[in-house]
Order: sequence, then structure tokens, then C-alpha cells
Amino acid sequence: MSVPRFWRKQVARYNLIGTHCTNCGAYYYPPRNMCPTCRRDGKLENFKFSGKGELLTYTVIHTAAEGFEKQTPYVLGIVKLEEGPSLTSQIIGDPASMRIGLKVRPVFR
Repeated sequence: MSVPRFWRKQVARYNLIGTHCTNCGAYYYPPRNMCPTCRRDGKLENFKFSGKGELLTYTVIHTAAEGFEKQTPYVLGIVKLEEGPSLTSQIIGDPASMRIGLKVRPVFR
């Protein structure tokens, strides 16, 4: 199996599938096998996040790793999802227009 095909099959990554504890109401991404709050009493179920969120912080990368020089500048940020969890992601758009609090939505490429 090729590397790209392997990663396309990773449901949690390309579909933002995480888990939701029906006992305490907490949401987790990436998915967990056990709720860290409820421990054994927790009942986890798969949950598909909307991907909509808010940019908490970001940085503009001007010096890329070897072989990726033509892709600079690009923005990496931490996004807090509407459902609660935060994740690190590349933010697509003009680096000059980035600001903390910017509303974002998912785009998978």
C-alpha cells in the first residue's frame, strides 16, 4: 500500500473523527480509548467534529525544510474547535490577514 493511500484511510485525520464521553460530556481529538475524567465509568462514542473553530494563536513560517522552499510563507496555527478540543493545523490564506480570533473552517487537500 502506498503512503498516500495509507493516510487517506486514517478516518480520524481526514474526517475529524474524535470521541465524545456521554458520561461527562467531554469531547476529544484525536480519539481516545478511555475518558481521562471518568476513567472506567466513561462511555465513549465516535463523534464527527464540524471542523469550524477559532484561531487561538499562529505563526508564519518563512524558512521551510529542504525541498519545501517554494511553499513559504505559510501559516501554522492552533484552532479551538466549536465543540471544545484544540488542534494544530496549517491555516490557508494570506499570512498578512491572519489574526487571533479569526473564524476558520476545514479544508482537506
